[in-house]
Amino acid sequence: MEHINSIYVLVYNLVRGPLVWISSIIFIVGTIYQIWQMLLLTKINTRPIIKVFDKQYNETHEKNKEESCFSSLKRTICGIHPIMIVVTTLFHILLIIIPLTLLAHNILLENAVGFSLFSFSEKISDILTVLFLVSSFFFFIRRIFLKRVRIISTFYDYFIWFLATAPFLTGFLAYHHIFNYRIIITLHIFLGELMLVAIPFTKFSHMIFFFVFRFIVVNEYSFRKHQVIRTW
Repeated sequence: MEHINSIYVLVYNLVRGPLVWISSIIFIVGTIYQIWQMLLLTKINTRPIIKVFDKQYNETHEKNKEESCFSSLKRTICGIHPIMIVVTTLFHILLIIIPLTLLAHNILLENAVGFSLFSFSEKISDILTVLFLVSSFFFFIRRIFLKRVRIISTFYDYFIWFLATAPFLTGFLAYHHIFNYRIIITLHIFLGELMLVAIPFTKFSHMIFFFVFRFIVVNEYSFRKHQVIRTW
């Protein structure tokens, strides 16, 4: 028993000490790299563009200008799958907000660097965590039972889902002292660090540009309507 306790203390000190700083550095450097890459890829194209306007294009263009905002909204993800956009937005917001506003996290931050961020009460954080877990399991159920999503899902997709959900689930279990607290809290810290490292280099990287993709870049999940520009 004493030998097992010694191993646990060693692992616990490792995940609370060196791995915290290593994962944080990798996350910061990786995020800076991703932002730098995006800036390189979005440089303005200085080559001349010749636009061709014909009668049909002009008529279509004028018709689009006359459409109401509500009509345009129907062609975005908001109009096609409103529940999906609500759950997706809630999921991403809570994914960022909960770790930053958790009281326990900010106490650790205060002890480590001398300052902390705004914290919600433990009760509010607990409710937000439940909302996050519900939205996360919504995606899991959707991926399993919705055929068009299931057929394109791979092990990687399920692993990413697990990596996003596990830190919150273990944190919830640790806070309520469900199962062995020492094991659960150690898993919580390690999984959180693993997720932090994965953010800049996996599908998680879209978290960094979530609002850019929703409000600036025109795509099937954005709030902006699609426009076709005929160029040479």
